[in-house]
Formats: sequence, structure tokens, C-alpha cells
Amino acid sequence: MRDLLPRGELALLNCAEMARADAFAIAGGVPGRVLMEAAGRAVAAAAMQRYTRRPVVVLCGPGNNGGDGFVAARRLQEAGWPVRLVLFGAVGNLKGDAAWAAGTWAGSVELWSATMLDDAPLVIDAIFGAGLSRPIDGEIGAAIELVNARKLPVVAVDVPSGLHGDTGEILGHALEAATTVSFFRAKPGHYSVEGLRRCGHLHIADIGIPADALTEIGPRVWLNGPALWAHLLRRDDLADHKYARGHLTILAGPHATGAARLAALAGRRVGAGLVTIAAFRSTLPAFQAAEPGNLIVEADDGAMFAHLLSDERRNAILIGPGSGTGERTREAVLAALDARRSVVLDADALTVFAADPKLLFRRVRGPTLLTPHEGEFRRLFPDLGGRAGKLDRVREAAARSGATVLLKGPDTVIADPDGRAVINVHATPALATAGSGDVLAGLIGGLLAQGLTPFGAASAAAWLHGDCARLFGGPGLIAEDLPALLPRALQSVSSFN
Repeated sequence: MRDLLPRGELALLNCAEMARADAFAIAGGVPGRVLMEAAGRAVAAAAMQRYTRRPVVVLCGPGNNGGDGFVAARRLQEAGWPVRLVLFGAVGNLKGDAAWAAGTWAGSVELWSATMLDDAPLVIDAIFGAGLSRPIDGEIGAAIELVNARKLPVVAVDVPSGLHGDTGEILGHALEAATTVSFFRAKPGHYSVEGLRRCGHLHIADIGIPADALTEIGPRVWLNGPALWAHLLRRDDLADHKYARGHLTILAGPHATGAARLAALAGRRVGAGLVTIAAFRSTLPAFQAAEPGNLIVEADDGAMFAHLLSDERRNAILIGPGSGTGERTREAVLAALDARRSVVLDADALTVFAADPKLLFRRVRGPTLLTPHEGEFRRLFPDLGGRAGKLDRVREAAARSGATVLLKGPDTVIADPDGRAVINVHATPALATAGSGDVLAGLIGGLLAQGLTPFGAASAAAWLHGDCARLFGGPGLIAEDLPALLPRALQSVSSFN
């Protein structure tokens, strides 16, 4: 099966991995203070690029993040900006490179006072970095809330203080930044829901860490993008034919017939050679009168559906969109898993195992993808549902179930049982419409039919799904619009091949 091609430019590093990158650079002869100088310079440059000269208040914390703030303050002051610097702590308690950076600052170090915000300054947030391990409270929490309440422009160093770089969790209080300057590679927390809300424009600065650090680290998490999977969509065999492009079979239900139709149309649009809808006898006329390119067969119960799978050319199976939550869906899922084909389980196909998810997990033997929303995820993994850190939750769910898991949302996370993960933020709120998930499931099924792994298919489909919404470009999007936009979305990624 065809899988993702890891790309270093899309790698996301957690706090421990970023520390390893720093250590790699230092071991290779780049002093820590050189890295700090470059970081502070990048923050000052971002501020000067995005804003006209104005009063600046630099808020520094007691660690290396604060050291970056001292450097940024010096650089802004040297450029003629009026700068005031606040340190939450004592200069004498600073250590290492942060102490060195404080020693290069020629201005005064002030105590926090709310009156510093009276002239609506630009705020440089260098209080806490991505690895904060305790909730913010007290004076610093009050200062953060006042800056937020005044809606002042904020340039954050690494992450907005209070946002955890790994989990995206808010620790007590967190600043709302217009710009965030981070270094070398982004972190998972930047692309969490709260990260998307609070980071503003994210700029990743080169501060001199060699790219070879990634080889040493071996990243396992990436930001989704065509560079990871566009090569999987290329089909340049002149002898290609519909049977070579795979056969997706979709189980339809007794009532919500539109769900299977949307999925089938998406599966064909994305390139599956054939798509069959397996339906109740009573609903066959509704499907036969619809899109003429869909193949329609009868499957009134699980046994009939299992018989369809005796044809090994049916290499990809989608169950869930409108399939219903009865025994037929449950039996069809187990038959599909036993057949060891590529299987996508969505919506109803997940709900029917809410009372016994372990049964579902035990039967996963072949390439399988689960595509829950948060409610369905909580039903399958009740002990993981309430935890902070969406990335960690989904990776644990994939390891536990033996299936690739796609947890939907503005920060969709796709995790493989081997520990690899992708975060997809290439989407719009317009996708919050009935039938949108059915289209996504059909896209995945169509890509699985063409030989992609569940991890590769889910990553490509999530991005293309979001790109269709972006191409629509305004209000009024409904699920029926998405398949028609897919050719343009596919064309937009052809340059990556």
C-alpha cells in the first residue's frame, strides 16, 4: 500500500524534541546565547515588520523565554522604539543564557504596573514558553487578563504565555496574540483549537539550528499538507482502467439515503474506478433514480453484505454514513473486518459498538480507519475523552484499537497505530453542515480503493475536503457543493507531484 512521505519542513516538534534540537545545535558548536540572540532578533524584526513605531512593553519571565524578551527589547530600543521592560522575578535569579541576555539590556527593569498599558502599547509576551507546567495565577494571571481585556496588539515569543506547546491546553490564563514567533519548527500546540484562537499569525524563524537536527530527532508528527501525500495521487499509466482504480463498496441504510449518495459521489470524484451502494430492497428505486454512475445492489442484512465481499475486487469498504444503528450494520462491520480489506468506519458503524468497543478492536485485522467526532470518540474511548491534549488522545486510541483514527474538528488529528500523526487545520467553519462528514468518508474510501494506506488516505482526504470548502469562498456552503469542487482541489495539489 502507498503511504506518506515524511517532510521535514512540515514536522511538528514537542517541547522535549525542541530541547533536543537546541542541544544538537549547541553540541555542533552553536552557543546557546547565539541561539537566544537570533530568537530575540527575530521577535523584534517581526514586531517592526508588522507595526509602525510605537511604545512597547516587554513582559519577561524568569526563564529562557524571558531571555529572548531581553534581546528583543534591546533590538527594538536600538531601532529607536520607546521600550519599557518588566521582569516577573528578580534579575539576580536569572541563570545561564537568560542572565547573559539581561546583562545586555541597558535600560531599566521595572515591576509590573497596570498603568504601563495606559498608552495602548505594543506588548511583547516573553513571560513563559511552550513547556509551562503549572497554571498561571496571581499577578501574572491578572496582567494577562488585563492585556486581553484592553485588546492590545501582542507579539508572543514561542507561544502565547499560558498555552502549552504540546497539548494546546490553557494553563490558568493565556494571552491572545496577534503574532507568534516560534523557532526552527512549530509545535503541536500551535495548531490546537486554542492555539489557532490565540497565536494569530504564526511565524517560524530560523535561528541557526541545523536541519540535520531532524534526522537526530526523527519526528513522528507533521502538519498536514500536499507535500506529504501528493505523490500518492499521481496516476500516469497509459494502460490505466477503472478496475485498476479500485472498487469502493458502501453500506446504505433504510432512511438517510442521501448520506451514502454523498459518500459515493465523493469516492468517484477522488478517483475510485467503481463505487457500489449496497442498499435495502425497499430503497433501491431511490438510489437507482439518482446519480447514474453509482452501482446499486441489494443487501437487506449482514449476510447478504458479507456475500458481496466474496468478490475480492471490492477492495475498499465504507460503513457508517446513514447505515443505521441496527444489527445489520454491526454484522456488516464484522464481516468487512474479517475480510481484511481496507475499511472505513464512520458514524453509525462506530455507534453500534459503543457498548462493547473492545469487540470492535479485537476484530481489526487489516487496514482500518475510524473517523469519529468527539461524541463518538468518547463512546469508544471513554477514559480518553476528557483528557487534555487531543494529539496524545488520538495516538493512544490508535495504539489501543489497532486502527488509524481520525478525530474530526478544526484541528483534525489523524494517528496511525505505529505512533505517527498528522494535524490538519486546512479547513473552514463552513464545513459544519449536514453531510460534510459523509463526503469526507467517501473521499477516504475512494483513496483507499486506489491503494493508499488508511493514514495516507485520511491525510489526503482531510486536506482536500478542507480545500473544497476554501475554494467555495463564502457563506452558503452545503455538503452537495463539495464533490463538485474536488477537481479544482485536486488540480491545486498537482504541482507537488
